[in-house]
Amino acid sequence: MDFVYTARPGRVIFGRGARNRTVDELDRLGLKNVIVITTADQSATAGEFAAKIEGRAGIVYPGAAQHTPTTVTESAMQAVQSVSADGCLAIGGGSTIGLSKAIALRTDLPQVVVPTTFAGSEMTAILGQTEAGKKTTLTDPKVLPETVIYDPDLLDTLPMHIAGPSALNAIAHSVEALYAQETNPIISMMAEESIRALGAAVPVFTSGQGDVAGAYEQGLYGAWLAGTCLGSVGMAIHHKICHTLGGTFDLNHADIHCLMLPYSAAYNREAAPGAMAAVARALDTDDGPAGLYGLTLSAARFKSLKDFGLTEPDLDKAADLAVQNPYYNPRPVSRDGVREMLQAAWEGRKP
Repeated sequence: MDFVYTARPGRVIFGRGARNRTVDELDRLGLKNVIVITTADQSATAGEFAAKIEGRAGIVYPGAAQHTPTTVTESAMQAVQSVSADGCLAIGGGSTIGLSKAIALRTDLPQVVVPTTFAGSEMTAILGQTEAGKKTTLTDPKVLPETVIYDPDLLDTLPMHIAGPSALNAIAHSVEALYAQETNPIISMMAEESIRALGAAVPVFTSGQGDVAGAYEQGLYGAWLAGTCLGSVGMAIHHKICHTLGGTFDLNHADIHCLMLPYSAAYNREAAPGAMAAVARALDTDDGPAGLYGLTLSAARFKSLKDFGLTEPDLDKAADLAVQNPYYNPRPVSRDGVREMLQAAWEGRKP
């Protein structure tokens, strides 16, 4: 074996009712005046947190937006400065966590994150930001949260149109970790376990049949592992194409990850046979991309790129952009290959 493994620092608290330990974590970090970050949809939940943290909420900022637009970050920075916040308490999914990270990048303020979806980005030092319709990513240790509090109870009322795509988004992190440039045996073990946990959980909570509460717990466990994998070994073609589509056409982050996952996996089917075998084992199926396609059908709001409203000329534009500054990928990223993958996704056919 020949590999490099980098462990990311950070503290994880997991369990039902874990959100009740938020004050303890703020005290441990010495935070007395935090900005509570969330989206408009999660503002009620964030307000409940603000009321429970014993006067430590300097302000609640409910303006987080998907793809972390720099204009939103600039507005949030004004809020941070207006109350001289000494830390960030992020309550929400990927959009909220992204804004908290963007603030930390600019200020180095400590972060306590309480995820309410399966986003996984809370475990990474990666920040994606959008400016003038173009999404870019960077990696910086400053954006890694100090503490992440996972409470499965917060997911019990998550709308299914959010829960399903969010879970597939998390699986995408683990699938890519299996064939990433810096993959290693430790991360591969975690990635396969993550896919197993999420793959078993998704059909239960999307159907509403069986132990739904247990499925949310298993799913959140899988999402934690998935985020850890992504933060340790990086990204490849799946994240590149999703960042391109999401940033260029303003598509919902989780929805586009959910739809594109089986197609990006199929793109690497022949070039990464070991990774595809691990996906197949985790999903108890004969073919990894086919197994992912089955999960997508049960979880996705949009079954094709056509359902998003994209046209075939849009696919040409996306293919052109996706091959610019490509991420590492086991199969060479070619314009024709990407365009073929997008066509299959636009039609929604089995990869």
